[in-house]
Amino acid sequence: MLPEPDIRRHLLREEGEVIVDEVRHHWVVFVVPALVALAGVVLIGWSSVVRADLAWVPFVVGGLLVVRAAWRAMSEHMDRFIVTNMRVFRVHGVLSQQMATMPLTRILDITVRKPLHGRLLGFGHFCFESAAQEQGLRDIRYVGRPHERDLAIQRVVQRSGLRGPRVN
Repeated sequence: MLPEPDIRRHLLREEGEVIVDEVRHHWVVFVVPALVALAGVVLIGWSSVVRADLAWVPFVVGGLLVVRAAWRAMSEHMDRFIVTNMRVFRVHGVLSQQMATMPLTRILDITVRKPLHGRLLGFGHFCFESAAQEQGLRDIRYVGRPHERDLAIQRVVQRSGLRGPRVN
């Protein structure tokens, strides 16, 4: 029902690029927008019991909260991190779309940070170190199953022959 970013149009099909993993944000990023939307709905409902001359204030504030929460949730939904056999890239944006790309050859190091609540809920944050330090790909936050995703990236790098012997 929600629009999805068109990831496949960014692939280099002629060069044999295929998607290894498409990473969406962990469900925890939707908790705050849901709470803000709930607060907005409560304010809208409260406007029906407030004095008639002041009822517009909680109604407008509640409506703005609901719109803000919906925008934030849609923004998180449209943010994708893609691992292919040739590169990693991130596509994000609701009305306008931004894309940042890093070839596998540029990845020097990947740091996976798992805060306590992330370890309990199953998410972590990636920090990519590269020669160019492209800011759009430096930090990828709220990645579900970060250990598995890190291993997938390491496998792709290893199989491409960029680090050590090629595995067949």
